[in-house]
Amino acid sequence: MRVSKERVERLERVIEEFVPAWSLAPIVWALQTLRGVDLIVAVTFVTEVGDASRFESPRQLMGYLGRVPGERSTGETVRRGGITKAGNGRVRHMLVESAWTYRHPPKVGKAKLYRLEQASPKVREIAWKAQSRLTARYRMLSARGKRTTVVCTAIARELVGFMWAVAREARVT
Repeated sequence: MRVSKERVERLERVIEEFVPAWSLAPIVWALQTLRGVDLIVAVTFVTEVGDASRFESPRQLMGYLGRVPGERSTGETVRRGGITKAGNGRVRHMLVESAWTYRHPPKVGKAKLYRLEQASPKVREIAWKAQSRLTARYRMLSARGKRTTVVCTAIARELVGFMWAVAREARVT
């Protein structure tokens, strides 16, 4: 247990050293303003997705990551199913893990405050909007009796949209 924890800490330090020299570092730093997104989640997202500005809309990115409902249509009949689970499984898994943090009331903790102070006002605005909306949505879906796994999948889907917005904004500045 101790050995594996030390290995994880060592790898995180190596990643921290690598990120500042990376061309996509501004996106990694900006993504960390979102609740539930730390260095590893941000680096994984940017590594696996690349430059999110290549997607014209958040819906396109959601489709790329398999965060859209499946559909079977014939003629006038349209049947929507569950989430497709297409795309990158690593990113999907990390998004769902990040979504769990939205079960808590919206607030800015000490760790996020530092990241928010470093970010542009537009990115800060997107991060707060994400936190407020996703927390409210989590509570609403839970109150309806949805299973927590379903709720977290829905929150992860919307989180992708906010990550797209933050990544595009970070790329512009």
